[in-house]
Amino acid sequence: MAAFQSLGTTTASTCAPETAHGTHLFKIDGYSLYRGLGVGVCVNSASFSVGGHDWCLCVYPDGENEEFEDWVSVYVELKTKNTEVRALYDLRIVDRITRSTQSFYTPPNPSGIEPTVFDTLDGEVSLCGNTDFLRKSEIHKYLMDDILLIECNLTVIKLKETIMNARVQVPPSDLVNNLGTFLESTEGADVFFKVKEQVIPAHKFILATQSPVFRAEFYGPMRDEHRCSTITIEGMQPAVFRGLLRFFYTDSLPQMDELDDDEYEEMVRHLLVAADRYAMERMKLMCESKLCESLHAETVAITLALADQHNCSQLKDACIEFINSSNRMNDVVASNGFDHLKRACPTIFIDIWEKAAKTRKILYADHGLTSA
Repeated sequence: MAAFQSLGTTTASTCAPETAHGTHLFKIDGYSLYRGLGVGVCVNSASFSVGGHDWCLCVYPDGENEEFEDWVSVYVELKTKNTEVRALYDLRIVDRITRSTQSFYTPPNPSGIEPTVFDTLDGEVSLCGNTDFLRKSEIHKYLMDDILLIECNLTVIKLKETIMNARVQVPPSDLVNNLGTFLESTEGADVFFKVKEQVIPAHKFILATQSPVFRAEFYGPMRDEHRCSTITIEGMQPAVFRGLLRFFYTDSLPQMDELDDDEYEEMVRHLLVAADRYAMERMKLMCESKLCESLHAETVAITLALADQHNCSQLKDACIEFINSSNRMNDVVASNGFDHLKRACPTIFIDIWEKAAKTRKILYADHGLTSA
C-alpha cells in the first residue's frame, strides 16, 4: 500500500526580540594593593554603554559583606537613572597564561536564559552578580604582573512595549475654546445679523461649516454677490439667535441656569425651532432630548404640537407615550395648550388613539385577556 502523503502546506515563522550586545574588559592594575582594604570596599570600572544605557563593573576584593569575606564579589551595575532594563550577562575572568576567559558566574536561573531585571525607577542602585565569584585563595592563578582582567558580556533586550510606554503627553483639543473666543467678536467678522434692535457680528465660514442653509446662502450658486453684509432675522428673539450662534461656535447649548422651569422649557422650544430652521440636526436632537426630560401635563400638548410641526419623531413618540400613561389624558385636556394642539395638529389625535389602542392590546395579551 502506498504511503499516505499529506497534501497540506507547511509554514514556519520566527519571532526574536531586538537585542544589543557589548563586551567590557575591566583591567585592575596593581591588584594586590586593593587586597586587605576591608569588606565592602569596591573597585569600580569606567562606565560603558550597551543598548542605550550606562553600566559599570563593581569588584569587591575582600568580599561585599562579612559572610563572604573569603571571596571576591563581582557585580554588574546599571548606572542609568529612573529606568528599567532586562538583560543577560556573563562575568568571566581572563586566564593569565592562555588568555582565554573562564566563567565563574552562576546565573540566577539554572538555564542561564531568563533575563535579569535591572531597576532604578525609584532612584535606587541596581546591580546583579555574584558575592562568591571567586575564592581569594585562588586569585593568584589569574594574576599576571599583578594585573587582574575581568570580562563582562552584556546583552540588553529591547522590547517594543518599552518604547510604546515612553509616550508624549498630548493635551486635549482646545479648538472649541478657541472658536468660542470669536463669538460675538467683531475681529474678522464678515456678516452682521440684525435681530429686533440688536446687531450681532458673526463669521460666514463658521456658520457655513455647520449649517447647509448658511452654506448655500453664503457660498452656494444662488448666492447674491451684491447682498449687504447685514442680514435681518425675522421671527426670532435676540436671546434665541445668540443661543443658536453659541452652538455654531462652541457645539453646546447656552447656559440657562438662571431660568425657572417654564422659562427653560420655553427657551428650549425656541432653540429647537431655530435649529430646524437652519438644518442644525445635532442641535435639534439635543433640544428634543432636553424636552423629553421635562415633560409634564400642563405643557406636553404644546410640546407635542411643536414635535409634529418640526418632524421630531422621537420627541413626538415620547409626548404620546406620556399622555397615554398613568391616565394623564384628563390633565392634558384641561391644559392651556390642548386647544392649540387641536387647531394646529388635528390629525395627531389619530396617532394618540392608535398608540393607546396598541398599548391596551399588549396589556391584555400579557394577562391572557381579550380587549372589548
